[in-house]
Amino acid sequence: MMLRSSRTRVAAGASRRRAAFVLGSLVATLLAACAPIAPRGMQGATFVPSPNFDERRPNLVVIHHTSNGSQQQALRTLTSPARKVSAHYLIGRDGEILQLVDERARAWHAGLSHWGGSTDVNSSSIGIELDNNGEEPFADAQIDALLVLLADLRTRYRLPAANFIGHADVAPARKADPSAWFPWRRLAEQGFGLWCDPPLPPAPEGFDLALALTALGYDPAAPDASRPAFLLHFARGDEALPHEEVSALAYCLAQKKPAASRYAR
Repeated sequence: MMLRSSRTRVAAGASRRRAAFVLGSLVATLLAACAPIAPRGMQGATFVPSPNFDERRPNLVVIHHTSNGSQQQALRTLTSPARKVSAHYLIGRDGEILQLVDERARAWHAGLSHWGGSTDVNSSSIGIELDNNGEEPFADAQIDALLVLLADLRTRYRLPAANFIGHADVAPARKADPSAWFPWRRLAEQGFGLWCDPPLPPAPEGFDLALALTALGYDPAAPDASRPAFLLHFARGDEALPHEEVSALAYCLAQKKPAASRYAR
């Protein structure tokens, strides 16, 4: 009886110590959460905080298609720690909009990329994935939802029309999304992106197509990849288009870009 009583006291004491440890850990966690976060910067520098700053302000929107067979599969990919890929938004075929990353944060959607002289598109953009396998038309409900989202982003960040682009535009050597099925013309009619309809007047004599593509934003170090990406966006991927027509199209778009690069009000 005495032995059982001693064991009971020992067990009770151990239980109290475990409870105290859990409580202490919880208090420490809460205190750590309330403590100010150390600023990121040079180690050893004296931090004198200034009130004159704001949060990351996206300046581009990059549109993708998921290449997956379903929204659930795409969601698993975009939220898997092992895959190391994400986007700020995922839009389903039925128009459902899922937000996966805070707009103030840098999502991992563009990868190795270049646009308008920037080699870190992730840091300056909002990434939007559309649930589409790349070989099918985009659902009307999905594009309707995309237009609502784009209008909201344009208003809140004062985005210029020229700054709505595709993944293939910023990574032409690696990517071909969104596909030729994507309705860039419809978006441009709503003020999201550039567009020129044929027939177009010819480009002036001596017109340099590679220089025009660089002026539009494409990577000057990848001219062979930039031309197909340009055609995917502005000519539904028609690579059989004669050089003169490609030049006329690029010239028309280059003429429109200065006005379309002004911030929306």
